[in-house]
Amino acid sequence: MVDQLWYKYIHIEEMLGNVAIAREMFERWMSKHPDQQGRLSYMKFELMYNEVERVRGISERFVDCHPKFGAWIRSMRNVHQNTVIRGSSLQSWLKQREQEQETMEFPKTKAEKMIRGLNLFPELDVNVVEDDPAFTVPKMVEKSLQFPCLSDPRTSVQDLGHRAGYYRLPHTKSARMFYFFFQSRNKPSTDPVVVWLSGGPGCSSSLALFYENGPFHIANNLSLVWNDFGWDKASNIIYVDQPTGTGFSYTSDRADIRIDSVGAATDFYDFLQAFLQAHPQYARNDFYITGESYAGHYIPAFADRIRRGNDNKEGIHINMKGLAIGNGLTDPEIQYKAYTDYALNMKLINNSDYDSLSQSLPGCVRAIKLCGNSSDLSAACAEAFYLCTDIFNKIVEISGDINHYDIRKPCVGSLCYNFSNMENFLNQKSVREALGVGDIQFVSCSLDVYESMNLDWMKSYEVDIPALLENGVKLLVYAGEYDLICNWIGNSRWVDAMVWSGQQDFVSAPSVPFNVDGVEAGLKKSHGLLTFLKVHNAGHMVPMDQPKASLEMIKRWMQGIPL
Repeated sequence: MVDQLWYKYIHIEEMLGNVAIAREMFERWMSKHPDQQGRLSYMKFELMYNEVERVRGISERFVDCHPKFGAWIRSMRNVHQNTVIRGSSLQSWLKQREQEQETMEFPKTKAEKMIRGLNLFPELDVNVVEDDPAFTVPKMVEKSLQFPCLSDPRTSVQDLGHRAGYYRLPHTKSARMFYFFFQSRNKPSTDPVVVWLSGGPGCSSSLALFYENGPFHIANNLSLVWNDFGWDKASNIIYVDQPTGTGFSYTSDRADIRIDSVGAATDFYDFLQAFLQAHPQYARNDFYITGESYAGHYIPAFADRIRRGNDNKEGIHINMKGLAIGNGLTDPEIQYKAYTDYALNMKLINNSDYDSLSQSLPGCVRAIKLCGNSSDLSAACAEAFYLCTDIFNKIVEISGDINHYDIRKPCVGSLCYNFSNMENFLNQKSVREALGVGDIQFVSCSLDVYESMNLDWMKSYEVDIPALLENGVKLLVYAGEYDLICNWIGNSRWVDAMVWSGQQDFVSAPSVPFNVDGVEAGLKKSHGLLTFLKVHNAGHMVPMDQPKASLEMIKRWMQGIPL
């Protein structure tokens, strides 16, 4: 459909060499999309009278009025700018485009597949409410959290500082950010403060809370059991639902839905300032930002915002000590080039597939460079998204029913994981009352947030990291060896390629075993403030697949003990 729309709106001046065929294409498209007929009728009228310049002008106005779609259309000019179609060649050209459309996915379609693959079925595409009666109350609304269904009696939840709350975001029209806060089970007064960010983009950090490194896991009877390897055993940990519209975070104005990680960083920094104002006892503790997947974008952007805030003496100084990115997407140019190498190494594709897919890489890389060189979210970023994700989609198609988060595991139909207990648990009346969320819906993964962020996808956030390293902020990049989508090869390559004062020493450093209880749990390379860890027997979600090793990893790293 994308190619057909581009053809009709943008290359219509090329089609005017055969007006009858052009008109036929309009009729065909409108018959399939009756809801668009009113929008197209005046274009069709001008086309019939061969008003070339007016058709072109109308086309441009349509693009300007529909920026998301327009970005894609304009990008396609670069792809097809030398394509001239005349006479009988039109039919064969359209047939070829229609065949290509079978593998092309819109961002929302891609997001739907991801969400269904986790067995999640959010009722809403995004958390936007009609009005917010609570918007006039103070900025931070927080309550002590006592879950009603904690089944493990070894520790009383009443003895722990567990809280949940909302923060009103000042640089938005009406957005509120939801968070969980869990005091350390060790030494809360001195243990570091850790923020965890889940990816998507648009997925709630409750996924990690209940299935990865939080204090609890959800049993099949929807009771909670203590997680012996929760990261709250070594830190005071915050799980944030962001960007706005994700999880329990909500707004009454769609203008608050962020379109890039820089905008999300503004909201995160505001939240963090408010949290530390409400909890001044943690302001001097060491502070770390951690997360996985699309958090490879968030974490550098958020850390850069904190660095600038500290440098400019804005608000409370945040004692930022380090960043930990797990199976993240940080430098798309390098990481997308690694897909074919990883797939071939893991025997997901054969040599013939590799050669064929490699032909698409130069166009992908070119588009990513154009995206990176633009000062805004340009058409080049839309072009890069479609061209590059198409390479990944084709690898998945060739490899069959493998789980691209963990290639050791098959997917049954579209189902790759079953995280449905999280939605069932959080939608219980008793739990909602404990959280104080009222009638706000829980959106496990937001389709609209995912789609809104798609032009941010191919931006590199590696560029923010060297200044952080030089400023004394350490970085841990870890990756489970069986993840395809943010694989360890791509992650190791961007870490090696990053230009900073210790680059040469890091690149030449040996890879040595990371041992847990005398057993090799991974391979690590380290120099100065930078560490890369390839985690054995793990996929995309390392804390879920290797809980003991991940806790040992984060403890040693934060404490400055060599991995």
